[in-house]
Order: sequence, then structure tokens, then C-alpha cells
Amino acid sequence: MWPWEHLAVGYLCYSLLVRALGRRAPRAWPVVAVAVGTQFPDLVDKPLAWTLGVLPSGHSLAHSLFTALPVAAFAVTLAWGFGRRDVGVAFAFGYLSHLPGDVFYPLLVGGPPTYGFLFWPVVPASATETSVGFVAMFRKLFARYVSELASGEVSLYLAVELGLLASVALLWLVDGVPPLRSFWSRVRRHRTPNETEAPP
Repeated sequence: MWPWEHLAVGYLCYSLLVRALGRRAPRAWPVVAVAVGTQFPDLVDKPLAWTLGVLPSGHSLAHSLFTALPVAAFAVTLAWGFGRRDVGVAFAFGYLSHLPGDVFYPLLVGGPPTYGFLFWPVVPASATETSVGFVAMFRKLFARYVSELASGEVSLYLAVELGLLASVALLWLVDGVPPLRSFWSRVRRHRTPNETEAPP
């Protein structure tokens, strides 16, 4: 899955869960944590595999449940210690939402779901290109992605992607565009002149 797809799935699920439990829109910092969490496995595995050749695949170390579950638990515990359990839970939620996305993504492009990477290194990772450079590999995959979109065929993958992105964009607007609204409000407060000061 592409980064924006992981982000969309993670935000959609998190926002709906928060609303179901608390009947309110997600807050700014937990949304930032969700966003980081949804990208975390790829930020670890892709550079280590594609650039450094340390890992055998871009779906291995950080995509494995043997890593994901302890890291998610550590994030919650660490954030709890700082009095921000909601941020730790949001990061863990985003991280763990990444994994089923990669498991079931092949179904959208005509392949079977893939589970093996969840149990790396017990289950060996599928061999992929390593040491080719992160930017070079990204360009290659993105060129293939653009080519598929430009073909004009409304495939199942394209239909799901467009539906997902449109739904998430609408939900984000309904939620009040977190965290942008919160950050913008702070900027405006800092820029507002002190009302007690005499006008020039």
C-alpha cells in the first residue's frame, strides 16, 4: 500500500472508533500520532531493505508481529508515563492498522492475501530488490502506479482507492481538519495583538 492509503485507512478507523467510544472528533496530537504510526513500519523496513540491504524485504522487521506488538505496547506505556496515554494509543493504533492493510492489499490487485511477513523471521520474507536505493525504488513503483491510473480502466483497486480517499477527506472535514485547526488557532492567538495595548 502507498503511504496515503495507509494514512487514510488508519485515520478512518481511528476517527470512527473515537466517535463510537467518546462521541467526539479526534484531537490534534493523537491524530499526529496516528499518522506517524501508519507510516512507521515502512519508514523502518523500506530504507533498511532498499537502501542499506540490511533486511531481506521491505516487509520484514517492523511489519512482523514479533516487533509490532512490543513496540506498540512500549509506545502506550511510554506515553502513559508522560500523562498522554491517548497519544500512545493513537500511535499503536496507527501502527497496527498498517499490517492488515498490507495483508489484504493484494486482493485489490488480483492476488491472494499475504500473511508470511507477520511472522518474520520465523517465516522467511519474500525476496525483494535490496540495496537499489530508496529513491530509485520509490520512483520505479510510483511510475508503475501512475501508469496503471493513466490506463483509464476503472479497476477494483482504483474504485476502492477513490472511494476511500473521498470518504476520509469528507470525514476529516467533519472532524474539523485535525490537527490543522488546532495549530492554526494557536498561530492566530500568538499573532493577535494584546487588547490592553493602546492603538498606535
